[in-house]
Amino acid sequence: MINEENKASFDWVYYVLGLFFGVLIGAIISGSFGYSLLGGLIGFIISALFLNKIVKGRKY
Repeated sequence: MINEENKASFDWVYYVLGLFFGVLIGAIISGSFGYSLLGGLIGFIISALFLNKIVKGRKY
């Protein structure tokens, strides 16, 4: 049971943080809803690149 809990993936946290802060930065910079969505998309893409290229294979 403990091994199963330790192997739980928390990758979704990085995706949510990238999406949230992308939307937040897009809203602060432009104040437009469209740029907020674009910022969220860019934040999501950057978080995916971070997980799949930079920290891939590292152990916690």
